[in-house]
Amino acid sequence: MTAVPPPEPGEFEAVIGLEVHVQLLTRTKMFCGCSATYLGLPPNSNTCPVCLGLPGTLPVINREAVALTLRTALALQCEIPTFSKFDRKNYFYPDLPKGYQISQFDLPLSQHGWLEFEVDGVERAAGITRVHLEEDAGKLLHEGELHSADHSLVDLNRAGVPLMEVVGEPDLRSPAEARAYVTALRQLLVYIGVTDGNMEEGSLRCDANVSLRPPGSQALGVKVEVKNMNSFRSVQRALEFEIERQTVLLRAGAPVEQATRGWSEPEGRTVPQRSKEEAEDYRYFPEPDLPPLVIAREQVEAIRAALPELPRARWLRLQQDYAVSAADAHLLSARAPEADYFEAVVAAGAAPKLAATWQLNELAGLCQRRHRSLEACGLAPERLAALLRLVAAGTINGGTAKELLAEAIETGADPAELAAERQVGQVSDPTALTAIVEEVLQAQAKAARDFQTGNDRALGALIGGVMARTRGLANPQLVDSLLRERLPRDPGP
Repeated sequence: MTAVPPPEPGEFEAVIGLEVHVQLLTRTKMFCGCSATYLGLPPNSNTCPVCLGLPGTLPVINREAVALTLRTALALQCEIPTFSKFDRKNYFYPDLPKGYQISQFDLPLSQHGWLEFEVDGVERAAGITRVHLEEDAGKLLHEGELHSADHSLVDLNRAGVPLMEVVGEPDLRSPAEARAYVTALRQLLVYIGVTDGNMEEGSLRCDANVSLRPPGSQALGVKVEVKNMNSFRSVQRALEFEIERQTVLLRAGAPVEQATRGWSEPEGRTVPQRSKEEAEDYRYFPEPDLPPLVIAREQVEAIRAALPELPRARWLRLQQDYAVSAADAHLLSARAPEADYFEAVVAAGAAPKLAATWQLNELAGLCQRRHRSLEACGLAPERLAALLRLVAAGTINGGTAKELLAEAIETGADPAELAAERQVGQVSDPTALTAIVEEVLQAQAKAARDFQTGNDRALGALIGGVMARTRGLANPQLVDSLLRERLPRDPGP
């Protein structure tokens, strides 16, 4: 499709609602004892009569999957009913061994919530219709692109894995908003420990319903469902393409057909899959092999009390409690382990702003170059705090501290102990430094004259000379002060 200009202001308004499917971090599948970990296994080896839907088998509800779904619903401010049930969603597809999916229809585990997120510095909120629970299907392996594959293979290892669906209201108005929404939702879900959030491996999958309408209209246009988006970038790109595609049709007076389309990442376009089904097409009816769920208020309140501090609340608190910038607080609170580490460093005696700077720059850089997470780098927060206390006290300078930190990450040593063993303390004795300053002034007399006559860069050369003679251990602030005392500026004519 040839790229076309996006809708002009006042021409069309995009209406986007997202459905996010989330594999839960349970040990076993939703209704049987097979492992919920299926990646890397031989095809169709992680199955049993229950998840294959063989005659005479009965499902049993995974209690932990229900608890994780309720945890998510509470984090999204949803209402929790006292009564819920499972339903059969009937459709025929090769990756669905039973010929139906056990899901939830009219009485889900939760409804009526919201998610806050940020787009280009602007705070937004979108409604959550419901958070419900179902079982995942198997996986089809296509020989080539979906719409042109010669054949497909079926792997049922994933069939029956607990799958939570977060259904959003059609409150999003642009692909950028949709991307920000999915990003914020994934962060929240990982924060509260319900999923690993790995989109590339299918732990979190996003479908989008998108339609166009005249601005100001309350009626919804004909919606198209877009599937197969496995990254934040693909969510935005797929919606940009689909909005362009529908814009071309509407400008030409052609109808937009209700359908399901798949996103082809290599081709950068959506492709037809099938006509869009309505709820009645699935012939929902209550699952006869499972009892209804009665959700006790005590259970709900116990799950609510066990919720960790949520990302947005932590972002605000880090700014308030530690006086770090909004940008630094955003980075520190992106993942719970990073935020926990920062607070532990400060609790061990490091100044908050210094701790934030070193964690986000020096420590993060060292970990990234070694392709490790902060946890895998293995530097205890108390050790970083001890190193930063030496920096703050002027005992060692920043350059030396960086070298010690890099060695500590590489070897597992304590950076403060390395500093003590090697006697690499910063030279802050004015008497000792004065003698070195005098030597440098004699050796670099031209630079000294240049500074006195107005060349500010010459001072840097003189400071560099002192640092070289002290192997980088001189206190740079003290060196600067001593040089300025000895080099009064020429007032000129």
